[in-house]
Amino acid sequence: MAKTLTEMAADIAMAQSSHATLSPDEISEFVRKTFSVLKEIHEKEQGLVSEQAPQGEEEVKISELVADPKQSIQRNKVICLECGKEFKQITNRHLRSHGLTAKEYRKKWGFSARQPLAAKALTAKRRKTAKTLGLGDKLKERRMSKK
Repeated sequence: MAKTLTEMAADIAMAQSSHATLSPDEISEFVRKTFSVLKEIHEKEQGLVSEQAPQGEEEVKISELVADPKQSIQRNKVICLECGKEFKQITNRHLRSHGLTAKEYRKKWGFSARQPLAAKALTAKRRKTAKTLGLGDKLKERRMSKK
C-alpha cells in the first residue's frame, strides 16, 4: 500500500533531523513545508493544478488547447497536445513516445508543415543568430552557384 503524504513528510523530516539538530518548532515547520510541497507535486502529477506561467502568460488547460492548437505554442514554452507536458521545443524523441513523427503531429493538430514546434522566443533567437551569421545570403549564393 502506498504511503500517504503525511507519512512521506514525516519520513523526510525524520531523515533530515537525523542529520541536523532541529528544535521541536523547526521540526513542525519543516513537516508543514514538506507536506505542502508534496501535496503540490501530487496535484501537478494528477493534473489538478497547472504550472505557473512565466512572464504573465495565461494558464491554459489542455481541453482549451485542443480546441485551438495554435495556443500551445507560446512565448517561452510549447505544450505537447498529446500529453500536456511543457517544453522549449517538442522533439522527435518525445513524439516517438506518442507513436508520432513531427510531420504526423503537425498534420493531426492542423499546423502548417513549416511551423516550428518550438517556443516563440527560441525561434526568434535562432532567426536572429541566422541573420547575424548571414546564413540566408550564404544559402542564396550556394543555390546560385549550383545553377
